[in-house]
Amino acid sequence: MKDSFRNLFKNVWNVPNVLTMFRIVLIPVFVILQTNGRLIWALAVFLTASFTDFLDGFIARKYHLITDFGKLFDPLADKLMVCIALICQCVSGILPWVPVIIVMFKEILMIAGGLIMLKKNIVVYANMFGKCAQVLFILALSASFLYKELLQVFSFRLDLVLLWISVAASLTAITAYAAGAVRQLRNRGVKES
Repeated sequence: MKDSFRNLFKNVWNVPNVLTMFRIVLIPVFVILQTNGRLIWALAVFLTASFTDFLDGFIARKYHLITDFGKLFDPLADKLMVCIALICQCVSGILPWVPVIIVMFKEILMIAGGLIMLKKNIVVYANMFGKCAQVLFILALSASFLYKELLQVFSFRLDLVLLWISVAASLTAITAYAAGAVRQLRNRGVKES
């Protein structure tokens, strides 16, 4: 286990990882702005964080800067930003609690599963369902900041529709993650026997 954590922080100082750390630093900035009613600025911070997510992934793949730190902390930073933004929007009365509670429970399972797999020196990579869910959450949250304006264009709450689609995609993603983790554990068991 010591080796797993040592490898996790090996070669940590590269552009994608710094962008991931920057995204984590933006979380309290977002909370301060959102809770003080500076919604446009909070949305700008949220969108900046979302953009750095796509940027760090692109740079990491293009320049072969993928590290164990990035594999673990990049999705964690994304999830933290989205979960904190969801909670803030719920506390403000903009979004309902039920879909957010479902997402929180799913994220707790993901973190627990990720830590268990890390102890076994296995990193479960992000899958396409998870990436789609992340994009949908970003769209849903962005729309929630502008729900009054969007309500004038559409005859329904677009942000809520997008939120529930995001929840469905997120639940599909955790099923795929679990299947991938089980597959990796079985493959390891076959190799060790």
